[in-house]
Amino acid sequence: MTEEIEHKLKTRHLRIEDFPVLHDLAVKAYKEVATPWTKEEITRLITLFPEGQICIEDNGKAVAIALSVIIDFSLFGDQHSYHQIIGGGNFRAHDPEGDYLYGIDVSVDPEYQGMRLGRRLYEARRELAESLNLKGILIGGRMPGYGKYSKEMKAQEYILKVKKREIYDPVLTFQLSNEFHVRNLLDDYWPGDHRSRGNAVLMEWINIYYQKKTKLIGKTKSIARLGVVQWKMRRFDSFEDFMQQFEFFVDTVSDYKADIVLFPELFNAPLIHQYEGNKPPEAMRMLAGYTEQMRIAVTEMALKYNINIVAGSVPEVQENGKLYNVSFLCRRDGTWDSQAKLHITPEEATSWGISGGDELKVFETDVGKIGILICYDVEFPELARLQALKGIKMLLVPFWTDTKTGFLRVKRCAQARAIENECYVAISGSVGNIPKVETLGIQYSQSAIFTPSDFSCPHDSIAAEATPGIETTLIANLDLDLIKEIRAQGTVKNFENRRTDLYTLQWVKDK
Repeated sequence: MTEEIEHKLKTRHLRIEDFPVLHDLAVKAYKEVATPWTKEEITRLITLFPEGQICIEDNGKAVAIALSVIIDFSLFGDQHSYHQIIGGGNFRAHDPEGDYLYGIDVSVDPEYQGMRLGRRLYEARRELAESLNLKGILIGGRMPGYGKYSKEMKAQEYILKVKKREIYDPVLTFQLSNEFHVRNLLDDYWPGDHRSRGNAVLMEWINIYYQKKTKLIGKTKSIARLGVVQWKMRRFDSFEDFMQQFEFFVDTVSDYKADIVLFPELFNAPLIHQYEGNKPPEAMRMLAGYTEQMRIAVTEMALKYNINIVAGSVPEVQENGKLYNVSFLCRRDGTWDSQAKLHITPEEATSWGISGGDELKVFETDVGKIGILICYDVEFPELARLQALKGIKMLLVPFWTDTKTGFLRVKRCAQARAIENECYVAISGSVGNIPKVETLGIQYSQSAIFTPSDFSCPHDSIAAEATPGIETTLIANLDLDLIKEIRAQGTVKNFENRRTDLYTLQWVKDK
């Protein structure tokens, strides 16, 4: 008597722990077409778009997978290649603000053929497209049966005969039976797919529930107006006087309908003169006593003036008793978050006893995803790259430098981050001096907003730049959709063209 096999199927999101099985599935499904995905590629894909990676398990073992990204179809159009979509495993085409779900892989264990697992995966994709309010699903569908007919008919004729059910194609026929329709032929889509003669069929499933995104209220803006404050260091008689000056700039920049305003690093340092006679580490910890009060006041200002505020950076003593250099993002919806400085300069460590943070964040705002790197951190290119890989289009850098040489390090590194990540980078510093305050004597700054370097950007890649040595503000409109276009269609593609087959970048703190 044959023992009956009991299946227990479950559809879920793919996990990195599934990689060994996924690798085996890819070997079986595409052994004649391409090499399997690497673990680094799958990790990157799950990190970028976890909900788009779907798995069917049987008794805990993955037996079928579907991988996908979201694309802005206007950047690719009806003629594109598979390589353009997957970016050599970088998945740079993935755009959370795009309009189509794009299927890049479906694999089913051959032992489960006939159980309609492929249909389940497609149903899961349709549910995802509907829940994300996308226009539909696109697939560059293989046509592996075409190789047998390529000498007697053109690819267009083959597609027509498959549509009429005069010819059966194992992939194209399946997709047509799953509510996809033929959009057009993609010639030279996947050169390695010899059975399809390099061709593919651009297949589309239309989401009939799609609602055109015309809503203005609450919509992520495509043009962000950024204000940058070049702050003058001077003595204040009290915390209230300091906050009055701070509010003046918030009020001023908000009058120009700015979406976000950036202040410099340690811009509340003038208050440290109240602790003269104390050693610098003690004085800095005493200054941190104002931090919570300041954060509450700044959050209230963000609501009052309808502007997102990046409150430079200030000292903060955290629960572990250590002193950190922390930037606060206070959003105009009343929420807030923070980013600690990760790399501490020798002066900060020895003079004030400041410790480096251990978390790198990307912040959601109503002007899209932004990153914050405090001064010295922008001189380490890995940090901005990690943030760019998570979708930032704007990097904000509060800094504090005492000399021109120090300033130029920050400036030139910020410009490099803008070019290599194809994003906007704003730097905000302080000027002036604070007499008789140890370690806080002089300041040098020329605050600026930098752009990528391409024909659609300013010729010098500077959107705005302050005059050195004076207290002032900068205000500039930043086209965030332009960043998407530059990354996809720029003269060069620094963000996309990294050789990840040779080297990779990985955050290891949480490993």
